[in-house]
Amino acid sequence: MSAPAWTQGDLTTLALCWRLDRADGVTIGFTAHDRDLVIAGVVYRSSPGMLPSAIHQSDGFDVDTLDVDGALTSDSITAADLAAGRWDGAALNLFAIDWTDSASDPLPIASGEIGDVSIKDDAFTAELRGPTALLERPVVEQTSPDCRASLGDRRCRIDLAPRTRIAHLLSSAGQGMTLDQAEPSPNAYAYGRLRWLDGANAGLIASIAASDGTGLTLRDAPAFPTEAGTLVELIEGCDRRFETCCTRFANAANFRGEPFLPGTDLLTRYGTD
Repeated sequence: MSAPAWTQGDLTTLALCWRLDRADGVTIGFTAHDRDLVIAGVVYRSSPGMLPSAIHQSDGFDVDTLDVDGALTSDSITAADLAAGRWDGAALNLFAIDWTDSASDPLPIASGEIGDVSIKDDAFTAELRGPTALLERPVVEQTSPDCRASLGDRRCRIDLAPRTRIAHLLSSAGQGMTLDQAEPSPNAYAYGRLRWLDGANAGLIASIAASDGTGLTLRDAPAFPTEAGTLVELIEGCDRRFETCCTRFANAANFRGEPFLPGTDLLTRYGTD
């Protein structure tokens, strides 16, 4: 890919920009320029901005990652949102542009998704994991007695539409909560997901540990305070056991595990008279 024409002159008007797209659909942009820029309909704020010296990228054969530093602000990136996981897995695109002509062709620098985030004082450091981070993943799956598919994915093939419901929160305390609807079957929501549809936690997804009638227990307490009447989406879960796949879902043909494969404990057995 050739460099844009605006980079070829003796004097360049370069501005660094970064765009973040969260999983819940929120998009924000920042720039190291001294004023806001509007690029493709997105406003790139000059505050908190990003300093060129705050970008660190390694060369060699290591997995392609870089660190981006920024300031925490009350209206864009907050410590509470980072801790709650709103920015986990967010897509990040880093590029340079001619600040005198926001319609000019951008110069791509890096792209990927947000990895580890650390917070110190009034600033944060986020790891950008590029495409080569896929090299860390195993080439083939390991055998396991439990199913390696996720309920409802293309390998499992269970239709989640009839197993997804909307309910209102009646009360909550820590990880426990009470809903206005009972579960369809005993412990149906265990290992499932709860998505907050409104309120302070809107857009966040929580893992469900267990359910009992109208009661629900989350694996972790909500990141922000909850209120009665809050709307939530509930998706049933699966414990990935072969027995559950057969009896509850009638889906043994798509079970992605080896429940009858001998384990390593077979090597420790020995005959006795």
